[in-house]
Amino acid sequence: MLFAILQQPDIQKKMEQAPDSAYEIGVVIGSYLPFVVLAGIAYAIYYFNKKKRGSE
Repeated sequence: MLFAILQQPDIQKKMEQAPDSAYEIGVVIGSYLPFVVLAGIAYAIYYFNKKKRGSE
């Protein structure tokens, strides 16, 4: 886990070196997408467990 945190690219540095605005948008989407996906997975697990408990 610590190794993954240390490998995170410096987003601010990438934004400064971006060739155009499309690259900046890609960097932003790429940096937030993993968190959105993980939140969606967590919600799905919560929803299915809640639904399973309600049917018993």
